[in-house]
Amino acid sequence: MIRIDLALPLTTFVILAFGLLTLSTAAPSNELIRQLVFLGAGIVASAATLWLGRRRLLRFSMHLYIATMGLLVLTKLIGATINGAKSWLILGPLPGFQPSELSKIALILALASVFHERPVQGPMSYLRPVVLIALPVGLVFLEPDLGSALVLAAVGVGIFMIRGIPWRHLVVFGTLFLVAVPTIVWPNLEPHQKERMVSFLNPAADPQGSGYQVIQSTIAVGSGGLFGKGYGRGTQSQFGFIPYRHTDFIFPVLAEEGGFAAASVLLLLYGLLFWRLASMAMECIFQRDQFIVAGVLVLIGFQVLVNVGVTLGLAPVTGITLPLVSYGGTSLIATLLGLTLAYVVHRDRYADR
Repeated sequence: MIRIDLALPLTTFVILAFGLLTLSTAAPSNELIRQLVFLGAGIVASAATLWLGRRRLLRFSMHLYIATMGLLVLTKLIGATINGAKSWLILGPLPGFQPSELSKIALILALASVFHERPVQGPMSYLRPVVLIALPVGLVFLEPDLGSALVLAAVGVGIFMIRGIPWRHLVVFGTLFLVAVPTIVWPNLEPHQKERMVSFLNPAADPQGSGYQVIQSTIAVGSGGLFGKGYGRGTQSQFGFIPYRHTDFIFPVLAEEGGFAAASVLLLLYGLLFWRLASMAMECIFQRDQFIVAGVLVLIGFQVLVNVGVTLGLAPVTGITLPLVSYGGTSLIATLLGLTLAYVVHRDRYADR
């Protein structure tokens, strides 16, 4: 008998409601309609995932990874450039989509399968999982989409840490990372990305340039007070002072119009979502299932942490959206797929016992 767990889907749909309500005041009406269409597509994709079940999904995990890597290569070759990043793939009359979003789910499945089949025992056993992580991170970084590359890296590192790494190996990886940042990563950043990193330390040094977004965002958050200025009455958001207010900077819109109370409720809902995912991971019997659920937790948790941190001036601007709330079709569908995947492997956790 299948036990229906309502905690995860209910929390998800309440967060979605927060997102749609905020989008209705932050985004043009046509984009709200598009988001509703994407939500419908995400629900259909989630229903298909529920129907497929755990066994069939795990059977094709590496096929999905290879397919998404192919899409990333295709994006690099013929993709459309939007907002300075060649990250969109437009195939004929179909709506454009971002393969980088789908690659996050594919990476979780691939890493879980690899760690399940070949546990990490010696230095050479790291080669396959490291390549699985480095390939999408590198392809997305070259688009250039720093935000998605960071999310992919966080997912990979998160699953690695959950799997367990001897401290000696951790020191080696940490040293390689510290060497790679100034020698490989920094020289390949776009000029505007470097400006964002530098302005993070002192946004006031360039208030009309690289520091503008963060300054306007913090003004909006602070001016909201305890209960906000009211729906559709935010001066920073409604008068256009906040750039990308329906995508990367949607949290300040909520904080300005709904105040500390609304922002706290949303963060509490995310906390409930993370708690349920963590509980589900611990309830899974097989390690592969634990890695999948934990990977989805890291995927969503990292994005929430960075997005809110950016809007509060606590992290550099990276272009990471707020899951289930920000406008974005592929991101919304991928997030719903990730949550449904976690739900399915937890639901079917006794299937192979």
